[in-house]
Amino acid sequence: MSGLTWLYLAIAISSEVAATSALKLAEGFTRPVPSMVVIAGYALAFYFLSLTLRDMPVGVAYAVWSGAGIALVSLIAWIIYNQTLGAGELAGIGLIMLGVVVLNVFSKTAH
Repeated sequence: MSGLTWLYLAIAISSEVAATSALKLAEGFTRPVPSMVVIAGYALAFYFLSLTLRDMPVGVAYAVWSGAGIALVSLIAWIIYNQTLGAGELAGIGLIMLGVVVLNVFSKTAH
């Protein structure tokens, strides 16, 4: 798998995280600027995810995308929206990230 594939996946993840983080600010798509960030972010995310899938199996790509997205959105929500993360939430996020690592280390299709 090329470095370009991983770059596409990183862009997909970043775009999805930006879009998801802007959802709260969009207030049900009643605020134009945050709403446009949401729409553009998701469009970019799916476009770059589709490019990723040319060389990476969908299961692996989606596991990395969703795992990284969950961790990053939770971090942003903690910083920007003062969302509290208890032991249960942190443990769950940690297990998701561990699953992504295990998938990438032991999967023959991830390399």
